[in-house]
Amino acid sequence: VQLQASGGGLVQPGGSLRLSCRASGNVFSINYMAWSRQAPGKEREFVASVTSNTGAVVGDSLKGRFTITTDNGKGTVYLQMNSMKPEDTAVYYCNVRGLQNNYGDFDSWGQGTLVTVSS
Repeated sequence: VQLQASGGGLVQPGGSLRLSCRASGNVFSINYMAWSRQAPGKEREFVASVTSNTGAVVGDSLKGRFTITTDNGKGTVYLQMNSMKPEDTAVYYCNVRGLQNNYGDFDSWGQGTLVTVSS
């Protein structure tokens, strides 16, 4: 299963950006979609996730600014980022888990999309 992430770029502080990540290939069902990020010189951190059991979860420090949504029909997960800050600068990764037709589970990662918040 391949993931194609898009939407990254340069945004000014206080601005907004929406990331998209679409899963393609042999996908029977999806049960987990998430975003994480890695800033320069830092470890990767959780941003947000959506599961069929828990619904949407956003990292505590990002609540109120970031929103995760999905379009299950398109196999796509979105990350809406508002009131952005320079510390949001990072490479953002999407992660999708689910079942393939005849091949069991899959756990795929996108290639990463760079988000830079700067004036």
